Amino acid sequence: MISAEQVIYRAGDEGVMPLITLNEFFDGNDNEGSIAPNQWGYGRPALAELAERLRVIEQREDVAWVRVQLHPETMEMEELAGEAVAICTTAGESVRAAWIDGAAGPLCALLTAGHGASRAWLSCLGLR
Repeated sequence: MISAEQVIYRAGDEGVMPLITLNEFFDGNDNEGSIAPNQWGYGRPALAELAERLRVIEQREDVAWVRVQLHPETMEMEELAGEAVAICTTAGESVRAAWIDGAAGPLCALLTAGHGASRAWLSCLGLR
């Protein structure tokens, strides 16, 4: 897991929050409140399950990468605070929709396309 200090360093003087890999966010992270904290205990899967679901998506041939977008509070709190999940993919809308089929509610609330069909941004509920 990446440290908050490393994130702050990557953010630089401009404070632009980096997208971090699934390994950087999830490996060794046992803080259930580090992503969608208001949904933990109310239907959001445990971090380990959330990480596994995202890793399955990341292994698809039509997915270039999956990253965790950090909340600016990471800088203030000096601990990781995930805000959303970004997925870069060539998959069409119906394929992307199937990834979250049955995972509505606390896991995923919004799936929209950006930059044509090349990117899908997947935001987790409570992290906007």
